[in-house]
Amino acid sequence: MRSSSVAIVVAVAVAGLVAALKDRAEFKEMLSLGGLEHGPAPQFMLMGRVTGPEISPKPQIDLQAIADRLQAASTVPPAPQASESGGDLADNPVTIAQAPQQQPTTAQPAKPAQPKVDESALRYFASRGDKARLQAEIARLQALYPNWVPPADPLAVPQNGDKQLEQMWQLYSEGRYAELRKAIADRQASESGWQPPPDLLDRLDVAEARARLVNASDLKQYATVVQIGANTPSLLTCSDIDVLWRVAEAFARTDRASRAKDTYVYILTNCTNPQERLATVQKASALLPYATMQDLLALERPDGNGGREFDSIRNDLARRFVAAGNDDPNLVVAPAYLSIVRRLAETDGQPSDSLLLGWYQLRRDNYADAEKWFRASRDKEDSAIASQGLALALIAEKQPREAEAVMYKWRSTSKEATATYLAATANLMALQPPADLSEEVLSRIAAETIAQKYVPTAQQFGWFARTLNQPQTAARWFETALRWKPDDEPSAYGLAITRQQLHDRAGVAEIQRLWAGKSDRIAQLGEATSRQTTQAPLPAPGQTAPQASAAAPPEIVRAPSERLEGAGPPAGVAVARQQAMQTVTVRRGARQVRGCTTTTNAQLLAPEAALSRGWCLMDINRPMEAVKAFEAALASPNRRTREDAAYGQSLAYLRAGLSNNAAVAATKAPQTQQRAAELQIAILADRALAAFDAKRYREALIFLDQRAQLRQEPIDLMVLRGYAYLNMKMYGDAERIFTAAAATGSKDANRGLADLRAATHPDTVD
Repeated sequence: MRSSSVAIVVAVAVAGLVAALKDRAEFKEMLSLGGLEHGPAPQFMLMGRVTGPEISPKPQIDLQAIADRLQAASTVPPAPQASESGGDLADNPVTIAQAPQQQPTTAQPAKPAQPKVDESALRYFASRGDKARLQAEIARLQALYPNWVPPADPLAVPQNGDKQLEQMWQLYSEGRYAELRKAIADRQASESGWQPPPDLLDRLDVAEARARLVNASDLKQYATVVQIGANTPSLLTCSDIDVLWRVAEAFARTDRASRAKDTYVYILTNCTNPQERLATVQKASALLPYATMQDLLALERPDGNGGREFDSIRNDLARRFVAAGNDDPNLVVAPAYLSIVRRLAETDGQPSDSLLLGWYQLRRDNYADAEKWFRASRDKEDSAIASQGLALALIAEKQPREAEAVMYKWRSTSKEATATYLAATANLMALQPPADLSEEVLSRIAAETIAQKYVPTAQQFGWFARTLNQPQTAARWFETALRWKPDDEPSAYGLAITRQQLHDRAGVAEIQRLWAGKSDRIAQLGEATSRQTTQAPLPAPGQTAPQASAAAPPEIVRAPSERLEGAGPPAGVAVARQQAMQTVTVRRGARQVRGCTTTTNAQLLAPEAALSRGWCLMDINRPMEAVKAFEAALASPNRRTREDAAYGQSLAYLRAGLSNNAAVAATKAPQTQQRAAELQIAILADRALAAFDAKRYREALIFLDQRAQLRQEPIDLMVLRGYAYLNMKMYGDAERIFTAAAATGSKDANRGLADLRAATHPDTVD
């Protein structure tokens, strides 16, 4: 019987152990964060998996070996039995599997034994009236012991009568952990065998871990925060929401946004305090990106009053999301958030809301909308940031004049403001036709350009001066730009063509020498002579420039102010096409006119003879016949002959007024850069004349602008430009052009001024 009893006891113990192990596995599964999707909501958040590789699983427990050891420790040799079956029991002991069959009632308990719960802390907090700690303790015990039911009256829990232990609990509740450690050590030293309650030690360990975590968080030691949280999962409960917030922030600050999101999702899924949930979303919005925040907001709950629990912070969230869109041009913020900010900007009157919308639209190249919101912000409060945004929108909309005026007073507030102002000045000086700027504006732009040594605006000053026929001033500005940036090729080219205009061959040669092999268009300019230059030598591209003080400062570009009056309005503007051809330099040998007066089929001639006949026909002004002769010459195997033929055919088409055909002919054989440029200038001038004759004035201005980029506009084309403005009723631009041209003594320009007065003040014309 003793053997049977031992076997039964062993079976009961093993069955209890199996049940306990099973409950532990289920408990761990319940606490796993993955259970949010596949199981019951966890009561606290486990973080062990974030500290590194998964720890290898523990070895499997050999239940049979444990049972054998228990039986060996508790079994005594049986007394001899008279029963026939006694030998069978000794030789064939009862196995664990057989025990339940012999004693089914005893070997199979109905349910696992209830765990022993230390409720001393519960009673202590209840006696002190500390409801917050009492509730936290109940939640903790329920998480650890799912089958535990809290007492209806915690004060009714029997007291242990241990005054020293009560004092220890008091030290714990007051956060005096070091003193508590000392009190435990002192009592263990004075009372041999005394041990503190395991619950007190566990809670003390957790409390000290929490203190270390908070300290690490305050010191921004985020890796330490994560490590402590992973090692102390009992800290991560809804009863201590501050720890969860700190852990989430640590994840976000260490570039683990997905884990930060997991923490916030855990809070919004399991924690119920409305104020804490609201604060959770606010904290998350400051750390997580826009897309992740949308996932968190999907966990929002109704507030019970027909609204949603985060409605009170919806406006602030919308502002934050639009601001995120300002930082990332590729981020598309939901229209609902944009509508909220738009409503706030229109009703609340805060300039910051208008600024948010302005920058959001500017980042997405919606310049008209951006201008609208920046203006709205400036109307409420004229600030540097609003002016900067407005200036950028105006520059993009090709309104640099207003952009310069808007940014001038804010130009020194920051590096970004200075850069915006200088960009506005460069764009303003580059306008075509040139803007009519006052002396005040020109002076302040020049002063700021020199102060900041801003090359783009200095270069544009040079081109601006050339447009107003002030080559000496233009040369000074180009030289200044090159002193600031010796490798600025456009400034070097501008200086070269300006010196060429001033007949300074030595100056042109100096530039060509410095830029040899670096700029083809500079190398192609004219013929250089060996005459010594009288100007200061330029710095070589890429080398250190001499001090700016060594040269005279550039002059301020001044618009012509003299206005000459003509005798009366002419019948119209007469610009001969031959004047457009003056820009083309034809270099060819002398030819006799005789030999092309008779009609001959050019296709029957040799290519060289056809080329000579073509030039002969051009000399007697028979361009269409010359076209056919040059076409025959294009069949020559000689490259130089083909080039001359294509060049001549282009000129013939231009003489006939067929600029499109001329452009096609120019592509029939490769041309030198100089010839190609001359042809392009002539073609653009001819197209401008044709468009003007067809009353397509805007198109004529486009061709004139394109030509002006290649070569300075002659007076006759300036007059043509002025009449184009006049016919488009752009009287201010027309007056500026006519005035500038009239200052050179042009009679056609004076007639243009008279026509302008007749159009704008007809009552004053006799």
